[in-house]
Amino acid sequence: MPVKIRLQRRGRKKAPFYHIVIADARAPRDGKFIENIGVYNPMTKPATIELDRDKAYDWLQKGAQPTDTVRAILRFKGVMYKKHLMGGVAKGVFTEEQAIAKWEAWVQDKEAKIKKRREETAAEKDAFRAAVSGKVPKIVVKQEEEVAESTGEQVEESTGEEVVKDAAEEKVEAVAAKTEKVVEAAKEEANEVKEAVEEKAKEVAEKAEKVVGAAKEEAGEVKEAVEKEVAEVAEKTKDTGEDVKEEVVEAKETVEEKVEAVAEVAKEEVKETKEAVGKKAEEVADKVEETKEAVKESAKEVKEDVAEKAEEAAKKVEEAVEPVVETAEKAAEAVQDEVKKGVEAAKNAADEVSSDSDPEKED
Repeated sequence: MPVKIRLQRRGRKKAPFYHIVIADARAPRDGKFIENIGVYNPMTKPATIELDRDKAYDWLQKGAQPTDTVRAILRFKGVMYKKHLMGGVAKGVFTEEQAIAKWEAWVQDKEAKIKKRREETAAEKDAFRAAVSGKVPKIVVKQEEEVAESTGEQVEESTGEEVVKDAAEEKVEAVAAKTEKVVEAAKEEANEVKEAVEEKAKEVAEKAEKVVGAAKEEAGEVKEAVEKEVAEVAEKTKDTGEDVKEEVVEAKETVEEKVEAVAEVAKEEVKETKEAVGKKAEEVADKVEETKEAVKESAKEVKEDVAEKAEEAAKKVEEAVEPVVETAEKAAEAVQDEVKKGVEAAKNAADEVSSDSDPEKED
């Protein structure tokens, strides 16, 4: 009997969730199943997955074939990784205890990432709600003084150029990382503001549609009321047909004028709301561009300051090294002079000894 690991749909219309089941491949999608091993809900962010990893691994070992979506879920939850590690155990690459330790470490790391992702999503939702309620977070661009404080630690004089270069490179990398974080924060806040403006625009459009619908309903009610009055007048004054016709014409004219007036008012309100939304969107776009330019300028200035400080530190090192080199050269010259003097003294002493030991010279 071919066995599949697949999804079984549950939930209402446009809000589905799925059971992860073991079922006969010939059974219907939502029909009988052998065992339920988990739940998958794609409507949350991130998607909610509850899976019995041990049962899923056992069914894979028995030969059950997962569908493409279930295979992705098993890979995400680490079941396929466990199968891979157990294959290594069977080949003798490592022991079963080592494989289980690796798998448990991988699962812990994965669960920590998922938890972090959920916290970030909750923070994004809170920021979005704050933006929609009118409390837009301010984009704070660090001033030169703050950047100088973070990167302005004076480089102490040292006797090696490599130490100064390493310190300068580390500070450049730190400043670059900080500027990237500022740019990312500005982009995220700009996206949040943009989403808030779009939602407000949708709300305004919905209100405008409601106003137009209400105006149409009022116009229809007025028209019905006038038609009723005209019908009553026509019944009462059948004899005076010409008067009735004139009254009917006047009533139609008044109805048409009222309908046109209501439609013009509604159109003007819709135009005003669209213009207001467009102005707000332009203002937000201008502010985002200004913040981007400010961030770029601050990053350039920080890089220039760091380069200048690195050059100054290199110059100081050169200035500190030069006198050391000069003193070393002088010391070497002095040592050479002393060595020469010692050699000459040794030669003189040797000559004196040889002259003293020569008997012919004594006679």
